[in-house]
Amino acid sequence: MAKSTAPEIVSLSSAQVEELLVKLRPLLPAETYRLVEKIVRTFQWLMGAIEAKDTTIGRLARMIFGAKTEKTGQLFPQPLPAGSQGAAAPAPRPKRKGHGRRAAADYPGAKRVQVPHPQFHPGDPCPDCKQGKLYLLKRPAQIVRITAQSLFAATRFELEKLRCKLCGKTFTAPAPPEAGLEKYDPNVGPTLGYVRFGGGLPHYRLDKMQTDQGVPLPASTQWEQMARAGQACEPVQEALITLAAQGHLFHNDDTPMRVQSLAKGAGAATEGKERTGIFTTSLLSEVEGHRIALFVTGHHHAGENLDQLLARRAKEASAPIQMCDALSRNPAKEFQTILANCLSHGRRQFVDIAQNFPAECQHVLESLGEVYKHDAQAKGAGLSPEARLTIPAEQD
Repeated sequence: MAKSTAPEIVSLSSAQVEELLVKLRPLLPAETYRLVEKIVRTFQWLMGAIEAKDTTIGRLARMIFGAKTEKTGQLFPQPLPAGSQGAAAPAPRPKRKGHGRRAAADYPGAKRVQVPHPQFHPGDPCPDCKQGKLYLLKRPAQIVRITAQSLFAATRFELEKLRCKLCGKTFTAPAPPEAGLEKYDPNVGPTLGYVRFGGGLPHYRLDKMQTDQGVPLPASTQWEQMARAGQACEPVQEALITLAAQGHLFHNDDTPMRVQSLAKGAGAATEGKERTGIFTTSLLSEVEGHRIALFVTGHHHAGENLDQLLARRAKEASAPIQMCDALSRNPAKEFQTILANCLSHGRRQFVDIAQNFPAECQHVLESLGEVYKHDAQAKGAGLSPEARLTIPAEQD
């Protein structure tokens, strides 16, 4: 068999890839084009991952095939004792309690309907013993009925119209109070925001769902209703941002984002260069036992967005703890924080090179396992952060 030669490596920029796909679209059947597009974009993503400086072979394999396990016990299996025939079969897990059904109290959003007894009332004589009197129990019998409906329902009010045969003047019945003053109820906008950003349902998909169910809600209309609701919620947002700035613990991280309007406009200027990348920064602040999640999309990185948040922090407040990975653009630059890098990210670096340095990596991973074990015990005991610091070292 002839020895196969390596194929020629062709490098295309993102613009060249998009230009190629535009040329192929009219030349191929729709199904074939979709397949070719997926192949091209897969190779484009794969080449980008290979060219990344921080990508190892182990990480690339995990990105493509998925991670089988990251548990220390399975990465470094212990050898069997001499003379043993094999490990004993693990004991079966105890059966979970309960029957898997939910109680009526688990439906706090359900509409409540009071159903009186059709024959008996409190104070009536007992129909069985004929001597006692009936009284009302505090806990009624409960039945939960779940029905299906579209996310956004519509009601069409048909107002009766009358016309005079002689003068031609018409008389329209007045609209009932439930018809409201506008077509869209004020709750539509906030609900759309929750469905889109809380539930991750794209506008075009919701548009199709609503159309199929006979209550059209175009994507453009969804944006308009969300924008109107956003203006009304701005005072609440400003209050949450100011409150989040007072947190004692912050988590922040970036993820790439595509925004057409930001891509066309000028990027953020830094060190004399125009920045073209677009990121969504997640800022999670813990304040007095509550968590406030803020999301900022633009050309700034996570550290810069954290600086803007900390600018609202009270001057007399102590430095907060900042939890993030060790990426250089994540820490705050203008304000002081107690930096705590993510152990999960650091641990994964040792998992990637475990096959190259088994003894060293096993030592690090087992030591980190003790840290996680200690943390789980502290959480199980319900200890506060201050109480954790008082635990003697021998209990770690």
